Parts: sequence; structure tokens; C-alpha cells
Amino acid sequence: MEQSMTLMTAKIHFIEGEVSLIHIPLAEYFHYVQPILQLLFPAAEGTKDGNGANGMNDGRFAPNVPLHAPWANQHPFLNVSVNPIECSVVCSSVLAQKLFAPVIGSVNRNCEPQWGRASVSAEAFVVIQVDGEGLEAGQRVLELTTPLAMAKISVFFITTYFSDYILVPAKSRGQVIHALEECGFAFEESAEAYVNPAAHHRNTSSNSSFDHLHPPSTPPPRSVHELQTRVIDLLKRRNIGPRVERNIRLIQCAGRTDNPNNSKLDELELQAGLVKCLVHQPRFISLTLTDSEPASILLESRLVPNFGSGNALLGSKDDYLIPISLDLEPLPFEATGIVCGVAGRLVGESERDLMGAIDMRYLSTARAGTVMVDEKDLNRTLEALQLGDNGMDLNSQPAGSK
Repeated sequence: MEQSMTLMTAKIHFIEGEVSLIHIPLAEYFHYVQPILQLLFPAAEGTKDGNGANGMNDGRFAPNVPLHAPWANQHPFLNVSVNPIECSVVCSSVLAQKLFAPVIGSVNRNCEPQWGRASVSAEAFVVIQVDGEGLEAGQRVLELTTPLAMAKISVFFITTYFSDYILVPAKSRGQVIHALEECGFAFEESAEAYVNPAAHHRNTSSNSSFDHLHPPSTPPPRSVHELQTRVIDLLKRRNIGPRVERNIRLIQCAGRTDNPNNSKLDELELQAGLVKCLVHQPRFISLTLTDSEPASILLESRLVPNFGSGNALLGSKDDYLIPISLDLEPLPFEATGIVCGVAGRLVGESERDLMGAIDMRYLSTARAGTVMVDEKDLNRTLEALQLGDNGMDLNSQPAGSK
């Protein structure tokens, strides 16, 4: 595969620890508001062993996160998303079992499910952080997921204000390393980072990274075009059509950290705004926290007043994105190539358009994929997906959706 500018400039590394994905049906959301808030805002009281009163420090999936780190940097990786299809949480596997598993067990015992049941993913995932500049967000999605899709590795992709994050099954770590090395990356053991070895020769005979590598059970696609065709055909066979909510206008922003004189006030304003949003079950919000960057937030523009003066939010509040959701519940959890296939249709196919390639963001949740595009590109997006005739507003569900 030919190297791209993304691969030449991006710095890619694994985030320490393993995470789980939690699916929560919207009809059951109110049962899970408390564990979500406990996850985001753990009790601050200390005990003699230095852990929080609720033992939250034991649940962080990287023990080297400083106890007194800023609020937004308490987790190596965490994502809480609510969209028109589901609520989804990505957090450490330990915290998933501590905070969510007991509630799921209680709700499932005592409530008759109407729209499915909440669940924690059976397998653990690892998170890859991608820091890179020079290309539009949509091109990054395509470039970064293509080698993994060609290797039949299932991925979850999250575009944020600062970085991109790719979740892959922990058991596939060796295959991920292989796929990246095949694209010209060298795995630096000491830094757990992938860097482009532009200044030195790649040793293709080394198998230290592949000791536990197992080939895919079915042959991978022979070309990216074949992969994209397979994905679109699969979506059509399963009657998975785009769900467009034209009244939702999203903004992508971040927690402000560039004003040290008001940093505490900004943090409190950000926290208060998030609580106001979450307790009233928003139609769309996605919050990503890591131990190295400020909070990244994707939210409905109508929710901005919840953040008071708005000074706590960094980023334009006038550049709107329209979400197009794909309900992937009919697909196997381990289905591969979805992100790459969709991005390929939007970015690759539209590059030949006189209007240029469609710039897109992508948000993977437990059982859905959401493409976000500028409002002016909405019709082009549906046409590029070759699902334009099936595109329906959220109030008119496509056939087969749940």
C-alpha cells in the first residue's frame, strides 16, 4: 500500500490499559444516569489508603495517572455518547464492571425490556491515539482505517477536537502492529509508539511483533475498492439505511485551558454544563476525556446555553455539522471494514467531484456509526453512500431498523 501524507506525519501509540464498550438502549437511559455521573465525577473524599471513598482510584485502568491530575485528565481514555440510536460508554474494563454491570444486572432482572437490554462488551479493547496534521478529518479516517480493514480487523473510530482514536480488540494487537508495519511504521517498544522510519531501513524479517499473529478466518478483500463494495452491499442486504435528523446541528469544541487566570472557573462551568446536558437525556452529545488533552465535546448547538457564558468552550459555535447515523445492531459485533468502507465512499468517491472531497467526521459507538458532515454536503453524502433513495428522517425509520 502506498504511503500517504497521513502515515508520514501521524504519530500513533497505544494508550495503556484495556477498555470495554457499554450499550444502553435509550428507553433505559434514566437507569444509567447515576453510574455515568459517577464515572465522570468520582467522589473526591480520600481514605487512609489514598483511594477515593468509593474506591474509584482502584478502577482507573492506568495506575500511573496522577491522583491530583486535572478533572479532564483522570482517565487515560473515556467516551460517553448519546445519539438518536443509543447511549454508549467506553471506559476501563474495571470501571465497567464496578459501575455498570451491577445496574445492568438489576435492571435486567426487574424490568421487562422493550427495546433490547443494556450490555457490556464480552471482549476487551485497546485504544490507539493518532496525532497528526496536514489532512482533512475525513481523509484521516480513510487513511488510518484502510490498512486495518484490509487485514480484517474490526475497529471503532472516534474523531475528536484534538486527535483521532481507534479502538481495536485487545486480542488483535499483534495484527494491528503487523498492519501498521506493513504501511511503513516501526514499533518502538520503549515508547509504545509507531513512528515512520524515514531515516532508516525497515527490517521486514523481524517477527518479534507477530509471535501471536493469527491469519483472518476468511480471505481479506483484494483491493480497497472491493472492500468498499462489500461494505455497501452488506448494509443494503441488512436494510441498514442512513438516519438523518436535520434538526440536530452539532458543534465540535473542547474544554478551554488557555486562560490560566480563570482555569478553575472554566472547569466548573464545563462540569456544570455537562451535568445539565446529561441529566436531561440529550438527543446528541459525545464527550471524550484522556490523560493528555483537554476535554473534547461534540454537542447540539442548542445545548450551549447550559455552559453559562460559553467561555469554557473552545472552538467555533457557528460551524454546524449534521449527523447521519447507521444503526449497526443487525451486524455481528466483530464486523470489519464498516468505517473504512463508509469513509471510502464519502472521501474517495467524492474526490473526483467538481466540488471536491466531502469532509467528514466519524463517531463509533457500541452499536452505531455516525457520520457528521457540513449541512451543504448532506445530499452529496447520501448520494455517495448510494443510499440516497433510502435516506429518511429519524421520525421515519428505514426498513429493518430497530
